[in-house]
Amino acid sequence: MKKVFSALIGAALAVTLAACGGDSTPTSDATETIYVLGPTPDHGWTAQAGTFAERRVKEIAEEGKYKAQYLPASSGEAQNDIVSTIIANGDAAGVVFMALDDSAKSGQEALIAAEIPFISFDRIIEGPDASAILNFSGNNWDVGAGIAYWLQSKGMKPGDTLVTLIGDNGTVSSRRQEGFEQFLMGDREYTDSQTKQTASTTQVWTQEEVDALTASYKVVCDWSADKAYGYLEASMGDIINSAQGAGGNLYVFSMDDEMTFGVMNLLEGNTLSAEQKQTIEDMNVYISAIGGMQELYDVIAGTATQSAISQQYFDDIMSMYFSPKMMITAVDYMVEYLSLDSWPYEVGSGEYEPTFIVDATNAATTEGFTGHA
Repeated sequence: MKKVFSALIGAALAVTLAACGGDSTPTSDATETIYVLGPTPDHGWTAQAGTFAERRVKEIAEEGKYKAQYLPASSGEAQNDIVSTIIANGDAAGVVFMALDDSAKSGQEALIAAEIPFISFDRIIEGPDASAILNFSGNNWDVGAGIAYWLQSKGMKPGDTLVTLIGDNGTVSSRRQEGFEQFLMGDREYTDSQTKQTASTTQVWTQEEVDALTASYKVVCDWSADKAYGYLEASMGDIINSAQGAGGNLYVFSMDDEMTFGVMNLLEGNTLSAEQKQTIEDMNVYISAIGGMQELYDVIAGTATQSAISQQYFDDIMSMYFSPKMMITAVDYMVEYLSLDSWPYEVGSGEYEPTFIVDATNAATTEGFTGHA
C-alpha cells in the first residue's frame, strides 16, 4: 500500500479543515496528517468513541511526528464531504474512518481512488472493506454468541419467546445476529476473554427452530432507548401472551445498552397497565445488553436508581463488554502502519477486540464509560 500519494492540490484546491473541528497543532514541522473521522462527541457509545479519538489525536499532534485532526460529522453524507476536502488538501498520511452510516461508502471509495490508506472502524461497509488496510472493531459475532450462551444458560429453548432489539441495518447488528444464531446451531463457540472459558451450545438448534425464535418480536431501534420503549409499549400485550403460552419465560436480546435502558424506562413509567406489570414481574425475564455504559454497570451492580426496577422485573441482567475506547486502538493502528516498514496485515484483513460478560459478579469492578442520555 502506498504511503506517498499523488499530489492533488493546487491553488484552487488549497482548503483548510479547521471548520470541521478537532484541529490540533503539532509541535514540529510535520507535513503529513492523520485524519480521524467520527461522530460529534455528545452522549452514547458512538459519541464516546469520538471523545476518546479526539483525545488521542491531540496527543499525536503534540508528539510532533504527524499533524492530526479529528473531524466530527453527523451523517455519512457529511463524512463524504469531509473526504472530498481531505483529498483536496493532499497531505493525508492516512485516514481512520468510523462510518456513521452506510452512505459513507462513497467517501471510502473516494479514498481508495485517491490511494489514501484508511482503517475502517466499528461499522464495516462491505465493498470498501476489501481495500482497507485494516477493518477493526469489537468482535460483533462473539457478543452475539455470548448473549446466546447466556440466555441458553438461563433456560432458553426452542419454542420460547424472544424479543430482539436491533441497532440498525448495518454490519454491526447483522454480525451480532449471526453470532447469536451460529452459537445456537453449534457453528460457533463463545470464549469469554475475562474468564478464559469456552462454551458450546448445550442443545444444537435447527435453522427452523432459530428462525421461529427470532421471527416474531424484533425491531430496528436505531440504537435509541426511546424507540425500544415505543415498540415495547405497543407490543407488550402480544409479547406477554406469547411468553405465557410458552411457559412463562421471556428473553430479551438487546444489541445495545441504550435499548436495554428503554425497557427499564418503560417498566418504570406509567404507560403499561398495573396488570401487565404484575404479569411481567411474575414471569421469568432475562435481559441482555451490549456496550460498556457505567450507568448500566451500576444498575447491574445494584447501586443505581434503576437497580430497583431491574431487580423487580428481571430475573437476571447482563451486558457484553464492548468499549468505545476501542477507537483509541484504531487510531494507534494507523500510527503503527505509518511507522512500520512491513505492515503485518493483508489489505482487507479484519482485527476484532475480544469481549466478556458483565453481570452481577463483576459489574462493580468493570470500568465503563459515562454517556447514557
